[in-house]
Amino acid sequence: MGEPSLIPSLIIVEDDATFARTLQRSFERRGYRVRVAASPAELDALLEAETPTHAVVDLKLGTASGLPCVARLHAQDPATLIVVLTGYASIATAVEAIKLGACHYLVKPSNTDDIEAAFGKAPGNPDVPVTPRAASLKTHEWEMINETLAATGFNISETARRLGMHRRTLARKLEKRPVK
Repeated sequence: MGEPSLIPSLIIVEDDATFARTLQRSFERRGYRVRVAASPAELDALLEAETPTHAVVDLKLGTASGLPCVARLHAQDPATLIVVLTGYASIATAVEAIKLGACHYLVKPSNTDDIEAAFGKAPGNPDVPVTPRAASLKTHEWEMINETLAATGFNISETARRLGMHRRTLARKLEKRPVK
């Protein structure tokens, strides 16, 4: 393909068009060449034309998971710095995102500064202190819901079945803390 460009290239995989446009403009002002994909299929089309140096992937793309996008980007080029964004924090999905090739995992709302800082933290920091965390029952419940949601491909009915709760009960819990 020729010489690598000195201009960093970024692919944003985000189904929220307004948020994607805001990120795109902000990164372009910082000197990035930016492309936006709203779905895994759009990402595949972009990757046929170029390999980005950086990527931002939303964990939830409509009814689809963004994790296959992380795997696809990493398979294309393991050197691509990938940051996963999510509207909720789940240990299970964070671990999966990192295992699939993401360099960092951020909870929304995150801005360009947060994302760019995450790109810079790709190697990791062995000096980060390990602190005990007392998790509440609600936190454990929320993590279990999110882990099961991810495992079912964000299928609400199947998640409710696996958790042994009524679908409407799960829907009410998700309305209180929306998954985005």
